[in-house]
Amino acid sequence: MALLPLVVSVNVGSAQPTEHSDADFTGIDKRPVSGPVRITVPEPGGSGVSGDALCDTRFHGGEAQAVYAYAREDLDVWAATLGRVLDNGVFGENLTTSGLDVTGAVVGERWRIGSVLLEVTAPRIPCRTFAGWLGEQGWIKTFTKRAVPGAYLRVVEEGDVQAGDSVTVLDRPGHGVSIAEAFRALTTERDLLPRLLEVESLAERARKRLGSGGSDD
Repeated sequence: MALLPLVVSVNVGSAQPTEHSDADFTGIDKRPVSGPVRITVPEPGGSGVSGDALCDTRFHGGEAQAVYAYAREDLDVWAATLGRVLDNGVFGENLTTSGLDVTGAVVGERWRIGSVLLEVTAPRIPCRTFAGWLGEQGWIKTFTKRAVPGAYLRVVEEGDVQAGDSVTVLDRPGHGVSIAEAFRALTTERDLLPRLLEVESLAERARKRLGSGGSDD
């Protein structure tokens, strides 16, 4: 019997010094918190999760990346692969879920969690801060090859979320472009980029990459 999709934990992080970011600080070390957590539309470069620190605002946070979700089932696969315990929040995710195919989510689909309404916007692209935090040799290449990135979400309706809340997928856009497909298009399979032109939240990014030979820069 399929598990009911739910939030296993809500995770927040404080600013910590790091040598792996140009910002010199990172909030990637996120830990589960108890009780309801307020989710709001963030300021530019900010987190949508109350009490959560984001430090490198060039690449993280803001409306389209207000919340980051990753599936506990995928963390378990990584734990087995790496031969180490991976606690909830270790990938820097704000929501650790179960019973939900986060990477299989269609970009633009909406999730009702507690009193919050969230919309899937984009895959997480690994960076050197993530690699430095995990401390795994060749981590960016390894993470990219597996192509299970988890999903960023924007806040459509503000509210509270806590561990144990169910996740209800309310609707899915007809284009069918999943987080997994978008990730591959933005990383290793450039021939998929035209598919992203159908996706409002990714169309501009796809056009930039198509025009620059594959780079966002």
